[in-house]
Amino acid sequence: MKNGHIRLDSARGRWVLLTTVLGSGMALLDGTVVNVALPALGESLDADMAGLQWTVNAYTLTLAGLILLGGSLGDRYGRRKVFLIGVAWFALASALCGLAPNVEMLIAARALQGVGGALLTPGSLAIIQASFVREDRPRAIGAWSGLGGVAAAVGPLLGGWLVETAGWRWVFLINLPLAVLVVAVAARHVPESRDVTATGRFDVLGAVLAALALAGITYGLIGLQPIPLVAGCLLGAAFVWLQIRRSPDALVPVGVFASKVFTAVNLVTFVMYAAMGVVFFLLVVELQVAAGFSPVLAGSSMIPMTILMLLLSSRAGELAKRIGPRLPMTGGILICAAALLLMSRIGPGSDYLTDVLPTTALFGLGVSAAVAPLTATVLASAEERYAGVASGVNNAVARTGGLLAVAAIPPLAGLTGDAFHDPVVFTTGFHTTMLISAAMMAAAALIAFLSIRENVLADVREHAAETEACTGCPVQSPQQGM
Repeated sequence: MKNGHIRLDSARGRWVLLTTVLGSGMALLDGTVVNVALPALGESLDADMAGLQWTVNAYTLTLAGLILLGGSLGDRYGRRKVFLIGVAWFALASALCGLAPNVEMLIAARALQGVGGALLTPGSLAIIQASFVREDRPRAIGAWSGLGGVAAAVGPLLGGWLVETAGWRWVFLINLPLAVLVVAVAARHVPESRDVTATGRFDVLGAVLAALALAGITYGLIGLQPIPLVAGCLLGAAFVWLQIRRSPDALVPVGVFASKVFTAVNLVTFVMYAAMGVVFFLLVVELQVAAGFSPVLAGSSMIPMTILMLLLSSRAGELAKRIGPRLPMTGGILICAAALLLMSRIGPGSDYLTDVLPTTALFGLGVSAAVAPLTATVLASAEERYAGVASGVNNAVARTGGLLAVAAIPPLAGLTGDAFHDPVVFTTGFHTTMLISAAMMAAAALIAFLSIRENVLADVREHAAETEACTGCPVQSPQQGM
């Protein structure tokens, strides 16, 4: 069966779209609902701050380290096959999360979840690209992005409701019926596809080195231990050396960094998403621990951001094409920095309508202005032959930024041990982290302003435009995996 033969308006086309939305939405829901459950699961499993950090980071660690390899496996062995393996793996790991008797087992299960996510996340978009006729792909990707945005909006409310009614374990167990539905529909309606030109060796050693390097650095930062931190840095250096030696068959071909704009935008991505990772990790916890919000109300705090992204991201992308990405990116990131300064005032006695809603709405406005130009610039600045690699690299960079920031910044701000059991201590640390994150946003804005001087979006080819549409969607949603 040839690739790219299905029309979006056909019955089979709708089934394919439903499968990819449910599959990626399952991973997206997990990324948005878990943070809401952190206070409840922390109390239930008697976890300290390090336990909460690892609950978030164990998933992001394996996902960031293996996502590029997951995409390559799908291209080589069949995108539907690898996607379905990822869905099943993710569901089984979710069951282990929901049944975990202690925080150590939960962290191990979360790491396994990340492996499943690394298999299914790139597969969902690749299936769309390979299944639909060329002229229908932009519409299919747009629908996938919009429906994924709905999942992002529903996620925090669903997570809060599950925590309040059924308990935190159902935040993970809800993935099981979703996975059964995805497997049933995909097995019947989604065609198999692969890249018949894919050759060479898989860079398994590169993926292992990347994951071990991130693990060592993360462990060293969370525990403030120098030996794992140094070991992680050395493994990271070994990873870079291996990529240079194995290019172009490396996990990350060094040729993709030939563009100075591409390199600069990825640096902006790293710093910006690092700051956002801290916000998504701590805000909903602060609202419950210190401000006394219910899980549902705390979970709804980020809904304004999702709604604004759905409404404004495409307009921000069009503006960036007309005037260049430099000013929308810089302005949007500075708005995020201003919102984080305001967020540093949230604490005991804060009111949702007057203190939280305006702040998160301002943050959402900044993210909406910055993310679409940023992700579009990533693709437009790379050579067309590197389009898929460029998107994957930027995705991994974003997740790595959030991973390392969640590991490093809370301990620096005094959020260690049993801090989340003490509203006063937690609030003090939260205020400090928001100020640090605001400074990071300001640094990202400065990098964008100084380094992105040309309008690389002025003449985007058709193929790049198709792929560009995907980069503002759940694959790189700010909340996913954080």
